Amino acid sequence: MKKQLKNLLFLPLLFLFISCSNQDNSKELFTFTGSTMGTTYSIKIVEDSSVDKNSLITIKAEVDSVLKEVNRQMSTYIPTSEISVLNNAKKSKWVSISKDFAFVLSKSIEMGEESKGSLDITVGPLVNLWGFGPKEQGRIIPTDSEIIKTMNLTGLDKIEVRLDPPSAMKKIDEVYCDLSATAKGFGVDKVAEYLQSKGYKNFLVEIGGELYARGLNHKGEKWLVGISTPDHTGRVEYAIGLSNYAMATSGDYWNYFEENGVRYSHTIEPRTGKPITHKLASVTVLDSTCLMADGLATAIDVMGPEKGLEFATKRNLAIYMIVRKGEGFYIKKSPKFIELYDEKEKK
Repeated sequence: MKKQLKNLLFLPLLFLFISCSNQDNSKELFTFTGSTMGTTYSIKIVEDSSVDKNSLITIKAEVDSVLKEVNRQMSTYIPTSEISVLNNAKKSKWVSISKDFAFVLSKSIEMGEESKGSLDITVGPLVNLWGFGPKEQGRIIPTDSEIIKTMNLTGLDKIEVRLDPPSAMKKIDEVYCDLSATAKGFGVDKVAEYLQSKGYKNFLVEIGGELYARGLNHKGEKWLVGISTPDHTGRVEYAIGLSNYAMATSGDYWNYFEENGVRYSHTIEPRTGKPITHKLASVTVLDSTCLMADGLATAIDVMGPEKGLEFATKRNLAIYMIVRKGEGFYIKKSPKFIELYDEKEKK
């Protein structure tokens, strides 16, 4: 093994607060941070005269409570979580779950089916087989027979979900669900939903690089966020003004290993059981909810630049791709992204 780079927690988005507005017209910006889902979160709230300022004193504790509940439902690292109970359940047994967990499972499966299996919440055993799972292990290239055997334990057809009553059932004992591609986005949505219920109209919620921007920032402008170049420079590739939109990025530029000159990505193609081999370094997706942006980013990351762009164009999705070319990169944008954010290309 010549080279190994591993970082399960990467922040592909850089947050910029750049404005030409008069500072005297700026409102006060309240910011607090914390930890959740094995990563960090950041909340920015703009002062609003219609909201009691005293509520900001307790807001962090209440946000932490919201995120703790999402973890209780969907974290595979918690032995008693709902998803862990489901993963340990026997086949053909309906397991009662919360409404939110059933919703995320259902939406994840829906996106998986729409993407023809590019997003697969049961792919965990294959990820583990290639050594990219939660347990540290040496990188050993599995044999074709090992891959085929493991693929028999995966697939969206091996799990069913009901919304009423909220419950799920595995069709074989070995099915293992992992919502790492959607739970973080859902967490963003739940925090945004909570803040709106408290009367906040202008805020930005970010968890581990996935985000939702509501209203305007403290300078009365759209929240300005940047997509970073997928390398170690920290350079901002593209800046976007967001308002009432969610944004999520997926890529393989941090987590991979190389052996005998071959690069093995942590992103597994569920239909082959092997790491992706295309040149897509990262894809950023914008949607009305972070759950959908998060899941679709993973699906398109699996598809690659050509199929992914075709998928996004047909579904009128706003996406921004950074594709490897030699030692550098080039950019692909969907028509919807150009319509929303690229004034030069629109002309």
